[in-house]
Amino acid sequence: MKIYTKTGDQGETGMLGGVRISKSSIAIDVTGGLDETNSVLGVVASQLKDRPTVKVAGQCSLPPMIHQIQNDLFDLGSRVSACLSDTGRAADFSLSRTETLEQWIDQLQVGLPELTAFILPGGCLAGSFLHQARAVCRRSERGLVELAAADLDWPDGAAEQRLSIELAYLNRLSDLLFVMARYVNYQVGCEESKWRPTRANDPS
Repeated sequence: MKIYTKTGDQGETGMLGGVRISKSSIAIDVTGGLDETNSVLGVVASQLKDRPTVKVAGQCSLPPMIHQIQNDLFDLGSRVSACLSDTGRAADFSLSRTETLEQWIDQLQVGLPELTAFILPGGCLAGSFLHQARAVCRRSERGLVELAAADLDWPDGAAEQRLSIELAYLNRLSDLLFVMARYVNYQVGCEESKWRPTRANDPS
């Protein structure tokens, strides 16, 4: 596969189905956010590789979960790339993927300390990158909401209906990444730092 095609040299790029749009389009911004989320998760996976301490219920380790999420994000990106054309090339994306994320959240939360305050992003390296992945995922979600509401020539009806499953997935994924960050930090013994709001009468 040839890496460079020169077809995007003038600031446009191709979507699935042959539609060409500006790289400043919200659809491209969303796919970029998904790619960024995926890339941060790749860093996390490299940090967690071969670490037997990071287990879920003693059965499933986090790296296979992250690998599945990375694949899901590529599938979701293909859905966004196909949103402006009537093409069958996009990957299937069912509600069951969101349900899987919910199951993982429930499994990971077993045994975690109760969350009684907002916590500051951080901890071990893998935990910190999981917090970053969560923040980027939230940005991708906001972009997808904007894309769904945009006045575009949707080939099969309302954008909100077309992207509702994908929106639910990203919303749940950010929750999962937060729980994963807490879980990894807890497993390696990194204490969470609580947010302590600064008040006007606090001593300086």
